[in-house]
Amino acid sequence: MHGKFLSRLTAAYKAGSVLSHSKICPVFAALQPRYYSAGGELDLVVIGSGPGGYVAAIKAAQLGLKTACVEKNDTLGGTCLNVGCIPSKALLNNSHFYHMAQHDFKHRGIDVSGISLNLPALMQSKNNAVKALTGGIAHLFKANKVEWVKGHGKITGKNEVTVEGGPKLNTKNILIATGSEVTPFPGIEIDEKTIVSSTGALKLDKVPGKLVVIGAGVIGLELGSVWGRLGADVTAVEFMTSIGGVGIDGEVSKTFQRILSKQGMKFKLGTKVTGAAKSGNGVTVDVEDVKDPSKKEKLEADVLLVCVGRRPYTVNLGLEEIGIERDDKGRIPVNDKFQTIIPNIYAIGDCIHGPMLAHKAEDEGVVCVESIVQGGTPHINYNCIPSVIYTHPEVSWVGRAEEDLKKDGIEYKVGKFPFMANSRAKTNNETDGFVKVLADKHSDLILGVHIIGPGAGDLIHEAVLGMEYGASCEDIARTCHAHPTCSEAVREAHLHAYCGKAINF
Repeated sequence: MHGKFLSRLTAAYKAGSVLSHSKICPVFAALQPRYYSAGGELDLVVIGSGPGGYVAAIKAAQLGLKTACVEKNDTLGGTCLNVGCIPSKALLNNSHFYHMAQHDFKHRGIDVSGISLNLPALMQSKNNAVKALTGGIAHLFKANKVEWVKGHGKITGKNEVTVEGGPKLNTKNILIATGSEVTPFPGIEIDEKTIVSSTGALKLDKVPGKLVVIGAGVIGLELGSVWGRLGADVTAVEFMTSIGGVGIDGEVSKTFQRILSKQGMKFKLGTKVTGAAKSGNGVTVDVEDVKDPSKKEKLEADVLLVCVGRRPYTVNLGLEEIGIERDDKGRIPVNDKFQTIIPNIYAIGDCIHGPMLAHKAEDEGVVCVESIVQGGTPHINYNCIPSVIYTHPEVSWVGRAEEDLKKDGIEYKVGKFPFMANSRAKTNNETDGFVKVLADKHSDLILGVHIIGPGAGDLIHEAVLGMEYGASCEDIARTCHAHPTCSEAVREAHLHAYCGKAINF
């Protein structure tokens, strides 16, 4: 019996299966991809293994702290790696290839026939990427000697985290990195089959004939474009009168909508969803005009995707019991050292104020643990955190939008350069969009950069670095850029802002 159990356990480990801590004999613990504290006090317990949590845990261990990371799910990586950033980008990339094969190859001199979609294989490619990356974090934990504790973590004392079904961890410091969850839509029940959240939209088993998306923000546009490329008739319903969400520049938003409309996506802006009900094999969605509620309409869909944002995941953490009150949005208040009202309990990422971005959480995790070890006040320039929408073309920005500068009465100048005048974009037949630079009218300091076009998510980092170091438009304009590259459009836009004229437009 003992030998059979060992064989099953070994096979389960090799297959990547997960066994509960309460069911595994300590003598076989070494076979598990999990590590449990052998007792004694830890220096840091991180609750949550998303981008903020796992990066913080690794950094803490590298700085010499005895660290454990508590994760309630079976795999590491949080929303981002499992049901967010990573799987969505896999689908965005591969659906773009499929769309190109169907509609674009012939214009490039590539004749193909018999193009068909193998949706199960497409999904498996996505799953493989997720598995590789979540497994990579487990490897990093092991390499850096971070203990991985499976179960829901709850703070039961200022120096204690109790893991449901597992151990009590005594620790000098606690870091809350629990991330966020999908915001529900009042009155609409999600079943992840016909009425889906972003999680369900990542694993549909067939392409819907008609897809209605509630919300034309980042997530709605990305997932809507995935299924639109694969053949769905997509309509995005948005309460606001523009697309792209918070922070996007108004001019970019209008151009973005025009491009996506040309690709086939439909928009109902300034429109409110009042309800939805399953009807037959589909969904009937009730909408009305925001300004004139008498203008009502019923939209029929095979699948309804609810993308109205995310909210902090801060429930059942024991916060109120130890005196940590959440704000009206469910966030955990912290000071400039990421400390809660209890000095040795910290919080970062989506569960505190600021944009809900994986890279924002990562940076906060690093500087937070550095502050714990080295002292001092950590610094993050939140104005230099970039945002990206991974559609095709991509949209990215950093810093201020033009509307913000007008509102604050800041005198500014604008530099722009279209990709249709960029040699590399022209040769690649990817000429939609432009680079837009906003700079202080008097000092030439870069205040914001907005890009819609090929590779915008990568190009934006030149502007991020420049702003982080206080660069002027002249600094970028006088920096040599390789030719032919799309990055030359970034240089030309800064040149336009600096002296009023670009070279190639």
